[in-house]
Amino acid sequence: MYKNILVAIDGSNTSNLALQEAIKIAKEQAARLRLVHVIDVFPFTTVETGLISDAQLGEVLFKAGQAIIDEARDEAKKAGLEVETALPENLSHKISMVIMDEAKRWGADLVVVGTHGRRGLEHLVLGSVAEGVARAAVLPVLLVPSHH
Repeated sequence: MYKNILVAIDGSNTSNLALQEAIKIAKEQAARLRLVHVIDVFPFTTVETGLISDAQLGEVLFKAGQAIIDEARDEAKKAGLEVETALPENLSHKISMVIMDEAKRWGADLVVVGTHGRRGLEHLVLGSVAEGVARAAVLPVLLVPSHH
């Protein structure tokens, strides 16, 4: 039985499917839900200069992340769930590692993440947060496909 379910969200249709699945499980098991959206600053850092110093960029990323998390929180609360949120900032790691660190820190016993099902060159170029979460997992992970 799960008591603490962490769901990674990014505002995509696939993460919305993952959210719906997490809500369903949380309701069935009277579990707490934690919504995590990683503010990914990592692509905007360089070895030479560190973080590109554009305060506006950080503000835009934070506001976009807050809007995504607010919408997801409203959805979960409408379902009658106890909801917590987190907007960790990623400065130097893969998003999947930030998600798993957050899951461990919070005491999650299930991580739910959507998977876009990318293959071939698109997967090679874009990578897969879901795959990274699954590889780094030290607790159960539920992968929710985009064609659910």
